[in-house]
Amino acid sequence: MRIARFSHKNQTRFGIVSESEIEVFQGDPIESMELSGEKLNLSEVKFLAPVTPSKVVCIGLNYSAHAAEIEQDVQKEPLFFFKPSSAIIGIGEEIVLPSQSQQVELEVELVVVIGKTAKNVSKEAANDYIFGYTVGNDVTARDLQFSDLQWARSKAFDTFCPIGPWIETEFSPEKVALSSFVNGEKRQSSRSDDMIFDIPTIISFVSQNITLLPGDIIMTGSPAGISKISHGDLVECEIEGIGVLANPVT
Repeated sequence: MRIARFSHKNQTRFGIVSESEIEVFQGDPIESMELSGEKLNLSEVKFLAPVTPSKVVCIGLNYSAHAAEIEQDVQKEPLFFFKPSSAIIGIGEEIVLPSQSQQVELEVELVVVIGKTAKNVSKEAANDYIFGYTVGNDVTARDLQFSDLQWARSKAFDTFCPIGPWIETEFSPEKVALSSFVNGEKRQSSRSDDMIFDIPTIISFVSQNITLLPGDIIMTGSPAGISKISHGDLVECEIEGIGVLANPVT
């Protein structure tokens, strides 16, 4: 099912999205799937980022072609870093270009939403900790990524973590297409089976090092084809079986 977080009459709520309406939950569906019985027309609501995680874990260099295009070596184990929750925006919200960077780029990524506390999880059990999946854009100030000793600043600016439009709970991540577009022109095109480390491996590895909490997200890496985005652009990130995350750039 497609689970969205949305605003309606100045209240933030969650619901199941169908073609024309949204069926409202009593509270946060990660905590309880109890429905309220209320239904709203989609035209009445504004979609928000589908989750508000305590942390955003990002996997770097998880597609060999992407590692090659930025002249980085493929890692022997998952490389992870963080984005702050303050970087998160939802569908339709603006990506704001910071004055500190002259080379901001897009990165379409498959995003895992964690459903329960995960610590020292085995690869065999990893899927039991997944609530669902969404689409992400790991917006990156590429010039700062290579001028700084760490990646933190280049990945952390406000609006640099668009996610959405919803969480898909009935989704198989194997062999699905990932694409990105700028003003309708395709920039990235790959498949999830091109990942170096699969999702169970990633969840297990991350949980061996840090505790994942319900609602946390893991961005699983970008394929090749990264490209600069500029003021006035419309950036669209699409994952087969989930949907399209669209954001204007300013």
